Amino acid sequence: MKKRIVLLTAGLMVAGLFVGCGKKEEPTAAAAAASAPAAATAKAIVIGLDDNFPPMGFRNDKNELVGFDIDLAREAGKRLGVEVTFKPIDWSAKEAELNGNRIDVLWNGLTITEERKANILFTTPYLENRQIIVVADKSPIKTKANLAGAVVGVQDGSSAVEAMQKDAATLKSIKELKKFGDNVTALMDLTAGRLNALVVDEVVGRYYTAKKPGEYRVLDENFGTEDYGVGMRKSDTELAGKLQKALDSMKADGAAATISTKWFGKDIVKK
Repeated sequence: MKKRIVLLTAGLMVAGLFVGCGKKEEPTAAAAAASAPAAATAKAIVIGLDDNFPPMGFRNDKNELVGFDIDLAREAGKRLGVEVTFKPIDWSAKEAELNGNRIDVLWNGLTITEERKANILFTTPYLENRQIIVVADKSPIKTKANLAGAVVGVQDGSSAVEAMQKDAATLKSIKELKKFGDNVTALMDLTAGRLNALVVDEVVGRYYTAKKPGEYRVLDENFGTEDYGVGMRKSDTELAGKLQKALDSMKADGAAATISTKWFGKDIVKK
């Protein structure tokens, strides 16, 4: 009897071994939903941002987070009945922060690109942007061609890097592509003469140049038009759907236009 039990136990162990070594089954939709982050049904959504990216998201004189995207996100949170909290992150590590579940949403002038679409689920565009070229007012640089031999700054992890890389001829002609943690530091280097030019999101570049008239100049040429969208994990389709509805309703009832006028002086929201 003891021998039979030993043989039976061994048989079960072998069978289990074969099952364990078999082809791994693809997760079902129910399993994926169960294992996905619960941001869509949670009482709070954590939004990752670069908190030095005015006028989209930045700190005012009282160290409070303010900006166009901040106001949009808070309005969306009200409509969804959830608390919205903001977490400053290293923008060059934004996808790692998102897919590592340390944040739920990227909402901070996030450009929609084909490369980012591979790892991020986007809403439809809500704002159109361009990558402009900012130089010191007295700079001899007038065109893209004049960037030859220049030190050009960009924010690390921003779409300005991709915009420059797409323009192979210009990229090859410059002396150095210098990357910064934020655009404020880059502008300081531009003022100090350590940079010859800065490629930056138009909404940010125009905001800063308007604050210091006579110090900077924006070239007529740029590195292309792009769209901003709100980004989530690829698995967070429920949350994406809810945020999309909130954005659509804000566009339809004029709330987005009101927020845009507050920060830009006019309605520039993409319908």
